[in-house]
Amino acid sequence: MKVVVRPLRESELDAMTKVWVEAGLPYRPTGRDSLENLRQQRSAYPDLFIGAFEGDKLVGAVIASDDGRKGWINRLAVLPGAQKKGIGRAIVDECEKALRKRGRGVFSILIEGDNPASEVLFLSMGYKRESDIIYYAKRDSDLV
Repeated sequence: MKVVVRPLRESELDAMTKVWVEAGLPYRPTGRDSLENLRQQRSAYPDLFIGAFEGDKLVGAVIASDDGRKGWINRLAVLPGAQKKGIGRAIVDECEKALRKRGRGVFSILIEGDNPASEVLFLSMGYKRESDIIYYAKRDSDLV
């Protein structure tokens, strides 16, 4: 079946979170991943919420972001049964295209934990692993 990659509609955000869960991505429905937060983000940046569809079924999704200097590829997920078909690559291609339209020419990703499939995908697409960067995070939720 042909895969169509396009921006997600607001009505498809719930399906996106289901893809995350089925693909094994962390999901924080009462925090940053609440439907309210996702709706607000998508409303501000509708071109950066991208989905891949087989027919009318959402099989993959990503949220990109633009920090004004570089584009970020966040939360890339493809349903397990749809993996190894080039869907992740097609989503990333569309993501880079949307970010280029915004004037970005540097694209970055963060991969959580041991995720060799994501590493293989991004390395095969020309991304380089940076070994001189250490990531730190501070979360208000950790302080309570």
